[in-house]
Amino acid sequence: MTAQTHQGFERDQTIGDALAEMVRTFAAEGIESAPRDARLLLQGLLGIDGTALLTRPQQPLGDKASLIGDAVRRRLAHEPVTRILGVREFYGREFIVTPDVLDPRPDTETVVELALEIVRANGLTSEPLQIADIGTGSGILIATLLLELPNARGVATDVSMVALAVAEQNAKRLGLADRTSFVATHSLDGCAGPFDLIVSNPPYIPEGDIPGLEPEVRNYDPQLALDGGADGLDVYREIAKVVRNPLRPMRLVLEVGAGQASDVTDIFRAAGWRPLGRQKDLGGHDRAVAMEIHP
Repeated sequence: MTAQTHQGFERDQTIGDALAEMVRTFAAEGIESAPRDARLLLQGLLGIDGTALLTRPQQPLGDKASLIGDAVRRRLAHEPVTRILGVREFYGREFIVTPDVLDPRPDTETVVELALEIVRANGLTSEPLQIADIGTGSGILIATLLLELPNARGVATDVSMVALAVAEQNAKRLGLADRTSFVATHSLDGCAGPFDLIVSNPPYIPEGDIPGLEPEVRNYDPQLALDGGADGLDVYREIAKVVRNPLRPMRLVLEVGAGQASDVTDIFRAAGWRPLGRQKDLGGHDRAVAMEIHP
């Protein structure tokens, strides 16, 4: 059964039958995560949890049948499950994602983990920190850090107005509207500061590598959020120029592509920053790097 021949689901079809059909359909198209994708789509579209999915297999799909059929066709076209559902779980919380923002990956949690580790190591957990998030996208980094650091305030920047709107929507849903400012700008241009902590997950894919990315990324993430220039390091060079003479100690935590940690560290070292540490992702790659700079 392919995207072209799939005819959809019926109102009287049971959850159990639908789950089995979705797994078979996805697996036949070579989708390795077929069982997981089928479960997540059914749970999200039916508004049930995993337990209900397993304990109510005879429940009919009812008026959700057409939605499920549409979702299956979209997944067969390699649209990610998170984009079909419009939400992504990150650091234990749910965030809205739209076609205007990068779909956050679990690897990005390394930025949060490393940033919090540095904050704790410096005894700053309860301090009124000023945090900046460059290229905020959906706002997952700034929102997560503000939720973990209740005395902090944040500034989120992005060159995309539509991305900023998504980030602001997420901040409002999480009760952070009064602690976060959203600025349409390049890097931190026009943002007064000073900042105690800067975080960013910038575009770091070399331009020539983008056509070879998996379709879930290549066809559905915004090009602006992927393209890091010829070598993938253009935005790091721009960020390294943000602070030259800080008024107080400043820490910086960045997500990097696999194999880029040393090159990114060298870029910032040349601009006066001192390496602080790295955080590996589940694949064993250095995925987040931290630097600091002092007055």
